[in-house]
Formats: sequence, structure tokens, C-alpha cells
Amino acid sequence: MQKIKSLMARQGLKSPQDSVSDLSPVEHLRLPSKEESRELREQPIDPQAQQEIINSIEDVYFSPDSFDIVKYEMEKLPPVLNLQELEAYRDKLKQQQAAVSKKVADLILEKQPAYVKELERVTSLQTGLQLATVICSNGRRHLNIAKEGFTQASLGLLANQRKRQLLVGLLKSLRTIKTLQRTDVRLSEMLEEEDYPGAIQLCLECQQAASTFRHYSCISELDSKLQDTLEQIETAMDQLHMHFTQAIHNTVFQVVLGYVELCAGNTDTKFQKLQYKDLCTHVTADSYIPCLADLCKALWEVMLSYYRTMEWHEAHDSEDTTRVAEGGGTTGSEESNFDRNYVKKKLEHGLSRIWQDVQLKVKTYLFGTDMSTFKYDDFIFVLDIISRLMQVGEEFCGSKSEVLQESIRKQSINYFKNYHRTRLDELRMFLENETWELCPVKSSFSILQLHEFKFMEQSRSPSVSPSKQPASAASSAAPTLFEQYCSGGNPFEIQANSKDEETEDVLASNGYESDEPEKSAYQDYDSDSDVPEELKQDYVDEQTGDIPVKSVSRETLRSRKKSDYSLNKVNAPILTNTTLNVIRLVGKYMQMMNMLKPIAFDVVHFMSQLFDYYLYAVYTFFGRNDSLESTGLGLSSSRLRTTLNRIQESLIDLEVSTDPSGALTAGEERKEKVPSPHLSHLVVLTSGDTLYGLAERVVATESLVFLAEQFEFLQPHLDAVMPAVKKPFLQQFYSQTVSTASELRKPIYWIVAGKAIDYEQMLLLMANVKWDVKEIMSQHNVYVDTLLKEFEQFNQRLTEVSKRVRIPLPVSNILWEHCIRLANRTIVEGYANVKKCSNEGRALMQLDFQQFLMKLEKLTDVRPIPDKEFVETYIKAYYLTENDMERWIKEHREYSSKQLTNLVNVCLGSHINKKARQKLLAAIDDIDRPKR
Repeated sequence: MQKIKSLMARQGLKSPQDSVSDLSPVEHLRLPSKEESRELREQPIDPQAQQEIINSIEDVYFSPDSFDIVKYEMEKLPPVLNLQELEAYRDKLKQQQAAVSKKVADLILEKQPAYVKELERVTSLQTGLQLATVICSNGRRHLNIAKEGFTQASLGLLANQRKRQLLVGLLKSLRTIKTLQRTDVRLSEMLEEEDYPGAIQLCLECQQAASTFRHYSCISELDSKLQDTLEQIETAMDQLHMHFTQAIHNTVFQVVLGYVELCAGNTDTKFQKLQYKDLCTHVTADSYIPCLADLCKALWEVMLSYYRTMEWHEAHDSEDTTRVAEGGGTTGSEESNFDRNYVKKKLEHGLSRIWQDVQLKVKTYLFGTDMSTFKYDDFIFVLDIISRLMQVGEEFCGSKSEVLQESIRKQSINYFKNYHRTRLDELRMFLENETWELCPVKSSFSILQLHEFKFMEQSRSPSVSPSKQPASAASSAAPTLFEQYCSGGNPFEIQANSKDEETEDVLASNGYESDEPEKSAYQDYDSDSDVPEELKQDYVDEQTGDIPVKSVSRETLRSRKKSDYSLNKVNAPILTNTTLNVIRLVGKYMQMMNMLKPIAFDVVHFMSQLFDYYLYAVYTFFGRNDSLESTGLGLSSSRLRTTLNRIQESLIDLEVSTDPSGALTAGEERKEKVPSPHLSHLVVLTSGDTLYGLAERVVATESLVFLAEQFEFLQPHLDAVMPAVKKPFLQQFYSQTVSTASELRKPIYWIVAGKAIDYEQMLLLMANVKWDVKEIMSQHNVYVDTLLKEFEQFNQRLTEVSKRVRIPLPVSNILWEHCIRLANRTIVEGYANVKKCSNEGRALMQLDFQQFLMKLEKLTDVRPIPDKEFVETYIKAYYLTENDMERWIKEHREYSSKQLTNLVNVCLGSHINKKARQKLLAAIDDIDRPKR
């Protein structure tokens, strides 16, 4: 019926039943009869007319609201009724009803197939429901059979067993909960008792247990209490840091206050009211180091206490981790890890805070006193303490201790500038009082035997790379200070106890205060137990001048002549007390640099000034001679001249040097420059018997060479601590200054060679020789014998000097080379003074020179003979033709204009005419012109 209504609604019609229901009961009785209906069906149907009739039905009949149709129609009647009108209206209504009925019948007929199909589906559904009813009935019957087939008692036992297990677990949980409730009370008691480690451990265990039973509602309140307790513990962690900070402040204040009051000598309490910074300024110089040592000891105890706190947590954290891993509680493990990480981060953050407080307190103490006037060993001890403290800081929290480094760097530079200035003044005093006597040391002497270099034996050479060190040394790491002294002791106590021994070594620093420390440094150099017997015999013979009893073979004599002029055969180093003093100063400087690497450049710079001043002094005393440069022999290299000029400009205070009084004003003392030293009046350099102070010259020059060798030995150590940006300075110092030390030998020994032989006498003897002879001579001239006697006398004097001072082979070679070079140049000068010379005279010159060479080679082992070609070439030039001589003159510029001019004049008339003479003289003038 609803489908019919919906179809009529889509067609804009109302259902017939709705229309019928709207009629009054009277109208129901007047429905069309079968005959009327048949008549209606038999009447021709006009769909359009049919639709118009339906459309003419009033809208009220299509309204879903129910109303009284009869009443509605009656109210529509006019006041005066007309039968015909009523019948006509009635017929209209009938037509409308018939049209509607016809429309409904058509729709029913149209939907008849669908109705039949739906009826079939309903029938099929009814059949399925009946089958389902049968299946359900069978299922219920089978369930009843199963229930009756199994024993209800067995299933009841299983259920009871499960309940029992659950109850046992519940009982265990209840007991744990009861323990947790009691533990909460115990936690409060432990906090009141300030047993924080125990409270922390107990709280973490309770939290882990609470997280396991958090599914019980009764645990929620306990968990809240534990959280409150944990917050108290976390606050206790912050309080812990605060207490450590307060402990540091109180500790350092009490330590410094104790020393200040002790030194003040009264019980006045005014010092207690001072700030720590002001209190540090009242520490006296005598109590400065003991107070610093005690200060570091006290700070060590504070840091050690914190270290032990962290160590305790690490140990218990590892135990908790192992226990959780065995228990397998994932949720509890996560919370436990969170708590451990929180405490760990708190403690780790406190490391840097505590160390920063320690640095600031020590920095304040360091700046409270001016240490520029401290003794060297006292300042070194301060550096050692601070170095040890920085090591503690690095092990404590991995800090590089920038605050301490900068503080001690400033103090060190301030101290070192004052110390270095004083040492330079002392060095000038030593040099001016130095008599350049040999300081006897054993042949095995090494600077590492000096106390100032003992630290190098401990640190070993820094040039050795870690890859070349033994594997065992690399694998076994040294224990940290905290590991060494965790159970007891103090690293600063050990340092303080070793001060006495170190001070004893340092006090024997300059070689003048005591003989005994010096002997120990040289390992009893007076003893010759390590010298072979045959060398002892030679030593005695050479010193006394007696002929050894045992005969010496020619080979032995020749080997002795080839080796050295020496006092003995051990070839001990040649050095003076001043040299030793400089070496000791270098050791002290390196000690300071080794302890405080940030000032490495300043230390190396000052060390270079020590060497510069020593080199300049040796040159000033023994090598300065303006006439040397006029020889044109290049005795002083350009590098040496540059070095000497640099030293003079940067280090030598020439204005003070010209002051007769030599007094320094207070302002000048602050300068880096030092007055030029003056040679002691006890040193005589004008006596021919001593070869014009050759012994002193050898000691001075070779001690400088020895000093340069020590600097070369120390170069890898200096390079290892030198900042990378400053290494070019170190390389320049070695390449331009240290390496020039041996170059001073030439100008210094040239002065001796220039005076040892009477070259002027030889020129006079050569001037008396007649060179225009007409026949070949078979006998050489007398001047050759005289010159050879001069060389023999020089050799004897050299031997005498060697009895006082060992003359190294390079020195003897240079001396012989200088003398021979001067002699050969004197010979050429003598030949250049000849006015007339024949071919036979030139042959005589060759005879004389060959005789000189033959005898000279027996006196010296210097090979080849210096300037031999210089003489021979000049003699042979006499025979050259005009063209060959012109080319020869242009090629040989080593001869002077006078020598070349004389050669041309002597050849005039023999094989050169006047025209050729003018041409050759013009060539000589062209060569000489650029020199003017």
C-alpha cells in the first residue's frame, strides 16, 4: 500500500483509500457498483481528459492531514439549495472518484510482476527460517549431550586452581605494597638524618617497585609521595653543588686567613672582615709558596670528595643496570635509566662549575702578589704547583684551564722579563770579567748532566713520535692522579717534599757559588779514571815537555800531527765558566717553558738574546777589525755581517756603551737593550809569544761553537713546544744566527795569522833580490828561508799554545790556511814590486816558490796549499803575448791594479811595445773603474 501511495505521490495523485477515508460513511455506501464500474471501464478512455479530471480535484483531498470530508462538503453548500446543482456537483465528484479509481487500478496492474516476484522471495525466506529453527534445535540438543558427557567437577577444579594462583600473586603484591608503605616512612627518616646516599638508593628502588605495581589503585598515592621525595632529593642535588661551592669558598678563605694572621703576628680580627681578594694581597713573599701549596691541598680534598661521590653513583648504577637486565622489567628499567641519567647529568654539570670556582679562587690568589722579585727556584715551584693543578683540572672535568693558563702566563711574562733583564746584566758582567780560561770538563761531558736539564731525562726527546715508542709503553696508560690518591695522600704533598732536592740542584746553577756542586755536575772531572793509560802518559809528557820514555813510531807522530794540537787526547769540550753559565740559564728557561707552554715564544726569544749577546761579545773582543774587509777576501760572510748588524740594532744599547760611567738610569733598566761588553784588561792580545792571545781566542771562539752545538741539540725540544705560528722565528734564528757561530773563526784567527808572520820583512828581503839575471839560477833566494823560519817559529808557538788549550783541527787548519794565504799574497805583492825582470828572473821566482811549497808541505797537512795557483798564475803571466795578456787581465780580477800594471811594465821592452802597453793599461783602468 505504501508503494502505491508513493507512486501516486510521484504522479501527483492521492491514493483511492486515502480518498475514500476522507469520505463520510455515507459516501462509502455510495461507491460505484460493479455495473457502474464496468460502464466506466467500457467508456472510452481519454488520458488527457482523465488527467484533467484528476487535476480538477481540490488540493485539500491530497493533503496528508485527516479532516471531515462530509463536513467540508456540507459547509460548501450555498444557503439556498438547488437540486440540479447538487446532482451536477455530485456527478462531478463521481467522475473524479472514477478517474482516481481508474488511475489506481492501472498502477496496480503495472506493478503486478514485481508484486509476484516479491511474494516469491517472502516464501523463500519463510522456508529458510524454518530450516534455521531445525539447526538451532539440533545444536541445543547436542550441547545438552556435551554438558552431560563432561564431568562438572573437573572443570571446577581447574577454575579453582587458576583462582588460587591469582590469589598467591595478589598476596605477594600486597606484601610488597605493605613494604613500600613502610619504606616511605623510612625515606623521610633518612632525609632527616641527612643520609642522602642511602635515601637516593632506597628511593630509586621504591620507584622501580612502584612502577611494577602501578596497576593497583592503592599505589597511586604512594607513587605521588615517592615523586615528592624524589623532588626533595633533586633539590638535595642542587644543594649538594651549593655546599661544594660554599666549601671551596670557606676553605680557601680559612687557609689564606691562617697564613695572613700568622705572618701578621697578632690576633687582630680585622683580616676576617676582608674580602678574599683583598686578603690575598696581605700574603707575604715568604709565606706565598707554603700558602699556595696548602691552598691546592685543600682544594684537592674538595674535588676528591666530589670525585668519590660520582664514583659511588657509577658503581651503583652499574649494579642497578645488571639487576634490571636480569629481572627483565622493561618499564621499570626505562624509569630507572631516566633517574640515573638525571643524577649523572647533574653531577657532570657540577664538575665544570666546581672547577671554575677552583680556578677563580687560585687566579685571585696568583694576582694578589707581585712575583717578579721571586727567586728562580721559588717561581719554578709555583709553576710546578699550578701545572699540577691544571693536570688535576684536566682529569677532573677535561678542562684546559684557560683561566689558570692566562693567569700564570701573565705572571710568568712579567716575572720572566724582569728575570731576563737581570740575567743579561749578569752575563755582561761575566763577559767583562771573563779571562777566557779553559773550564776543564771530561770528554763525556753533556749538558744533560747539569741539574737544570734533568727534566729532559724525564720527558725524553719530544722529537720521538708516538709511533716509534715501545708498544708496551703506549698500551699501558698511566693512572690518573685521582686513581693514585683516591684512597689517601695528596699530589701536592709529594711536590712539596721534593722541593728541597730540586732547590739543591738549582742553587748550583752558575758555577761560581760552590765547587762541590760543580764537580758533581761534571762527574768529578779531576778524576782521570776513565782515560786509557797510554793517553795519561801522553798527557804528562806534553804538559811537562819531557820526551816520553817509550819510543813513538813515525806513524804515531804523523797521526798525532794530523789529529789536533791538544792538551790531551780525550778531546774534552772547550768552554768557559761564562759558557757554562749561559747553558745553565738556557736550562732554566727551558724548565719554565716546559711547565708553561703558552709563553714558549717569549722564552725562546729571550734564549736567542743570550746567544746573540754571547756571539756579539766574542766578535767584539776578538774579531772586530775594520781592515779585514779591505782585504777583499770575504772573511766575514754577508750572512754573518747581517747577523751582527741585527744584534747591534736590536740588543746593544750603544748610547749607554759610550757613557764613561756606565751607569744605567731606572728608565734604561726597563729596556731590552744591553750595553756592549768590554774585554777584561787581564786578557792580553798583543804579545807575539802567545800568538797574540791565541789561547784566549780559541777558548772564546770554540766555546761559542760549543754553545751553538748545544742549541742545535735543543732545537727539536724547542720546536716541539713552539706555537705553529711562531716556528718561522725559531727556524730563522737557527739558520741565520746559530749556524753562523763557526763563521767567526775566519775573522778572529785572521788577526792572529796577520801578526804571526813578519810579512813586511819578507817584502823588504824580496826588494833586495836582483831579478834581471841573465842565467838560470840553481839556488833559491834567502827570503824563502826566512819565510820558512817564520813558519817554523809559528808552528812552535802553536805547539806551546796547544799545551794550554787544545786546538781543534778546524782551528789549526784555518790558522795555517790564513798564514799561507797571506804569505802567498805577500809573495805576489813582492813580485809586483819588481822593476826589472828577465826570463831567467821569472824562472828564479818559480824556483823560489817551489822551494817554499816543498818545505811548507812538511810543516802542515793543509791540502791543497791555499792560493798556490794565485802565485803560479801571476808568474806565468809574464810570458803571455799581447792579445793573450789582454784577455788574461780581463779574466783575473783577483789581482790588484798595481799588480797588473807592474806586470805590464815589466814586460815592456821584452815582448810588449809601448802601444801594446797603453792598450793593456787602458784595459786595467776599465777593470778598476767600477771599484772606485
